[in-house]
Amino acid sequence: MGIKDPPNAPLLLLLLLLLLLLYFPTPLYASSNPTPPPLPILPIPSSSQLRWQLGEMALFIHFGPNTFTDSEWGSGFAEPSVFNPSDLDAYQWARAAAAGGFARVVITAKHHDGFCLWPSSYTNYSVRSSPWKEGQGDVVAELAAAAKKFGIGMGVYLSPWDRHDSSYGKTVEYNEHYLGQMRELLTGYGDIQEVWLDGAKGEGEKDMDYLFECWFSLIHQLQPQAVIFSDAGPDSRWVGDEAGVASSTCWSLFNRSSVTIGHTDDQYSGRGDPHGRDWVPAECDVSIRPGWFWHKSERPKSAVTLLDIYYKSVGRNCLLILNVPPNSSGLIADEDLQVLQDFTTLRSTIFSQNLAQDATITASSVRGGLGDPRFDPSNVLQEGIYTYWAPDESQSEWIIFLDLGQPASFNVLQIQEPIQMGQRVVEFHVDILIDGEWKTMIRGTTIGYKRLLRLQMVEAQSLRFFIDGSRADPLISFIGIFMDPFSIKYDLPDGNKTSSSNSRQIIMIPTHNHSGNMSIATM
Repeated sequence: MGIKDPPNAPLLLLLLLLLLLLYFPTPLYASSNPTPPPLPILPIPSSSQLRWQLGEMALFIHFGPNTFTDSEWGSGFAEPSVFNPSDLDAYQWARAAAAGGFARVVITAKHHDGFCLWPSSYTNYSVRSSPWKEGQGDVVAELAAAAKKFGIGMGVYLSPWDRHDSSYGKTVEYNEHYLGQMRELLTGYGDIQEVWLDGAKGEGEKDMDYLFECWFSLIHQLQPQAVIFSDAGPDSRWVGDEAGVASSTCWSLFNRSSVTIGHTDDQYSGRGDPHGRDWVPAECDVSIRPGWFWHKSERPKSAVTLLDIYYKSVGRNCLLILNVPPNSSGLIADEDLQVLQDFTTLRSTIFSQNLAQDATITASSVRGGLGDPRFDPSNVLQEGIYTYWAPDESQSEWIIFLDLGQPASFNVLQIQEPIQMGQRVVEFHVDILIDGEWKTMIRGTTIGYKRLLRLQMVEAQSLRFFIDGSRADPLISFIGIFMDPFSIKYDLPDGNKTSSSNSRQIIMIPTHNHSGNMSIATM
């Protein structure tokens, strides 16, 4: 006859469990307290700056009397009657922008000539005085409606320099005039995502004291999510050239107090400042044609040239703003549309297949130890910046290892940081495993939102990404490996210069021996 459990056995077990919880709480609860994310390292971007950077590209629209007078900088005295596009179609502009992957469109609402593409109440020098639509037209309104329809953002350029208005040169009077026009643009056309202004002004023109800080405050008051571009920010800065090319070292960190709008240090603007106190990422402006306005005698750049610019702008932690000027009919020319379409096809062909997507990823350490998916190295295979690998604290080295499973040929690397946590990486290098030995393939400085590195063709199965210097424990959100069959340029092994090659042969590391023949490097 077996021994029966006492009738109150379940109650006794419950009491025993409660006693264990009372006297031994730490072992039972330790696993439920996960390691928190690392501290962000300041400065960090605002929500509007994040949206701006994630957009990667914007389409610039230069359009106005200059389009009809074959000019770049209008005198301010062209008759309003010259502005009379026969087939203006803002929906064509916005459609082209959306199809090309541009996140927003920015229009020259007023260029240096002072002519306004909307019927401003503060001047008669506008579309109201033109024969276009019998003076009842509004280009800004048409583009804003088109941008909304195609799901892209809207931006405006309002030139500080005004060659037409008689108040220019009078501090209070002109600043009031300018802010009156700015208020019209920011309150009459819905959500404005970017406000573009610069310090351009011809030699010998009237002196003018722009009250920039007053302007910036009003813009942010009326459009809190708008990014303001100028030589010195406050939200995005000029990269220092009009070729669309950033420095190979490019920090989003910047000291606004070190720059005066209209008087820039191109090197400082291009590189940024690893010790900067402000988050002011760079914007790369370039035109698809030689000029900013449409000219019948000019032809657009090729799609391959735009691809090279993309690598040197978006691929260097910047935003690319590409100007595509409508012609005198009010349409983007067919040849320009074809280049945009080809440019889109090139990018899609290259970046649609990540050769590392099924790779096995390991790392030198993981924050909080193995098993925490929030900081696992496998996160670098997920596109975007909101998941990332984080190493454990106080480590002597930071390495991510990639095993592709089988040898693969590639010539493009993409690396990203979770910039919402700050820009961290100072320098890095990438190695590949050849015959059991690690060989350095390329070295680079700064990553930021996105770094794209072009290589001579490489075949490898195992890679390691080695971070050599960082402002804090590094965080990596994405690593991609791609094949670009179109580019004939590549970054040299030090990552700071670009070379050209017409060769498509598979080699390991590009170098030259004393006879001038290509050989395998043993760096």
